[in-house]
Amino acid sequence: MSILEAKDLSVSYGDTNILDELNLKIPKGKITVFIGKNGCGKSTLLSTFARITKPTKGSIILDGKSIAKISTKKIARELALLPQGPSAPEGMNVLQLVKQGRYPYQNWMKQWSREDEEAVSKALSVTGTAELADRPVEDLSGGQKQRVWIAMVLAQDTDTILLDEPTTYLDLSHQIEILDLLYDLNQNENRTIVMVLHDLNLACRYADHIVAIQDKHVFAQGAPEEIMSCDLVKDVFGMDVNIVNCPLFGTPMCIPYGKGRNVKEGRCTAVAY
Repeated sequence: MSILEAKDLSVSYGDTNILDELNLKIPKGKITVFIGKNGCGKSTLLSTFARITKPTKGSIILDGKSIAKISTKKIARELALLPQGPSAPEGMNVLQLVKQGRYPYQNWMKQWSREDEEAVSKALSVTGTAELADRPVEDLSGGQKQRVWIAMVLAQDTDTILLDEPTTYLDLSHQIEILDLLYDLNQNENRTIVMVLHDLNLACRYADHIVAIQDKHVFAQGAPEEIMSCDLVKDVFGMDVNIVNCPLFGTPMCIPYGKGRNVKEGRCTAVAY
């Protein structure tokens, strides 16, 4: 099982510093969710973990070794990244796309194998996309496309999966479908899942570990019931909320203040878990 951490990590785009000497260790075998305002560096941090973005200072450590010193194919066998809004070449069908996940295992000496076939078949089965295998990716619905992309990532057969806003542009039912799928992968296959989410209530429901990014640093991290508070949401998002227990899951649930019908006067209340 891979162990992933950032040490004194700084990342800049031109003259703009996005992350500044950030330190973070990803709990193995858990679901970690990054939260924070738009532009705070969540996606940058995720892509830096995957060695897509190069740090200006510090390092990303994988299994005790800097990823800068690890070959690209070896990293691709340990970490899989699903970026936000991926796109497939025109005319590519689902099976062809999912097969791309086996690229890290191919070379001039080792071509397509029974092991590759089994990995692709399992990925299609787990994501419920086997019946879509012959369909063009461009013809699928948003929820179907996202499951197909996750199938490609699963075919890569890595211990750790990084996902940048996997529920973006999906309706509520498909958001839950995708998050339930990721939850099952974590629970049943002990995959380490790291993702960026905007919905705080879904983050609290699914995450074992939440990392709040603010002002280029880790503002707070820990289990949702340990760190989610009115003060955290106010400091990180600049928003007044009330925190209550979710009646279904018992996890923290944020209720934002704002204009609406029959608004009741109130104040932030502490919740015991």
